[in-house]
Amino acid sequence: MAVVGVQKMTELSSEEIQELMGRAGDVMWESPFGTTMPAYYAMYATAHMARYGTTEEDMARVTVKNRKYGAKNRHAMFQKPVTVEEVLKSKIVSAPLKLFDCCANADGAACLILANSETARKLSDRPVWIAGLGLASSPMSLAGRKGPLTNFDVTKNAAEAAYEMAQVRARDVDLAEVHDSFSITEILNYEDLGFARPGMGAKLLKTEETELGGKIPVNIDGGLLSKGHPVGATGASQITTLVKQLRHEAGDLQVDGAKIGLAQNIGGIGMYAGVTVLRA
Repeated sequence: MAVVGVQKMTELSSEEIQELMGRAGDVMWESPFGTTMPAYYAMYATAHMARYGTTEEDMARVTVKNRKYGAKNRHAMFQKPVTVEEVLKSKIVSAPLKLFDCCANADGAACLILANSETARKLSDRPVWIAGLGLASSPMSLAGRKGPLTNFDVTKNAAEAAYEMAQVRARDVDLAEVHDSFSITEILNYEDLGFARPGMGAKLLKTEETELGGKIPVNIDGGLLSKGHPVGATGASQITTLVKQLRHEAGDLQVDGAKIGLAQNIGGIGMYAGVTVLRA
């Protein structure tokens, strides 16, 4: 069975896309007030900074890391490394998020082939297995969510379900592809997936644990901050990256000894999330 993800975003202007995506959930009472995706995620960034001391430099490090690896990915939209200083000096989109903290609208497509175990072994001498799946949702309106906006419960809940099905823990994951539509989102994902304790996600960047060669390499294909975000193709693209890694076909970006990979995708502003655990 073929699973195809595709989206063409560039036929509309950035302003038109932001308007449509900001109103993506009509049941959200906030949408009539002109909220946009950057503004929503800026609220999460501000809350995380206030509660845990996360800084704009910490968020900039996400972009620097992902752009570094995007420069080695021929399919990435942005293939030029940037520095922390360049990120911090880029135009403010929705404070504290700046232009380089935000992913770009993009065109893209990805295709996955799913098969039962018998067929998979016939098609490939190195099949990759779906070990765990987790899905979760949350109140559409931010006003309906409990506590400060410093994490996404949907990611936590989806990850718990996927880990349980796969019979693994966060520490068993060799690499991850996570939703980095904005730099703060990747930091939140570190914590919600169990790679770091609440408030400690930025430390993984400072110690380079999410780099190639680190404890848990994350988005070493460049992530959305390098590849762009063709919404309908993003999830499938994450899986293709993991499959290449688990088959040891990733070339210069190969994670040594990769056996377990995780993909996390989030919809809207934490309205729903999916976590997939793959095993070589």
